[in-house]
Amino acid sequence: MNFRSLDELWAFYMSQHSKPSTRRWHFAGTLTALLILIFSIIFAWWVVFVPIFGYGLAWYSHFFVEGNVPATFGHQIWSLLCDFKMFGLMLTGRMDREIKRLGKRPVLQDYRPCEEYESKPYAVLEAPAEAVDEVEDLSEENRKNVRENTT
Repeated sequence: MNFRSLDELWAFYMSQHSKPSTRRWHFAGTLTALLILIFSIIFAWWVVFVPIFGYGLAWYSHFFVEGNVPATFGHQIWSLLCDFKMFGLMLTGRMDREIKRLGKRPVLQDYRPCEEYESKPYAVLEAPAEAVDEVEDLSEENRKNVRENTT
């Protein structure tokens, strides 16, 4: 996919990180990489461990949690910037607001091919309102929003 700006990639990037656990693995990988970088500078460690841990944890989440291919493979610099943006939003507690701004309810969305809509290659099939109670890592505010928007 070709993106003309970082903002275009950001929307795609967030769709590739729809599960909260994927975002947590990324957060852990970025935090670990930053800590190793600091220790590498202070204690003259090998800097080679920075990308191994940073990308290793993030890629694990894509292959085994999210089930997709990391955006890093096609957009190395921009995906790194998006990762730092996501890290910052999570660190400041604004990630849920950003997901809402983008119009995504990642935990409750299921994307399947839909031939009925030619302009949209995928249709969003939303779970019933009762399904929100079964989702473990959804904040009470998000539960309330989902209930209000599905009734």
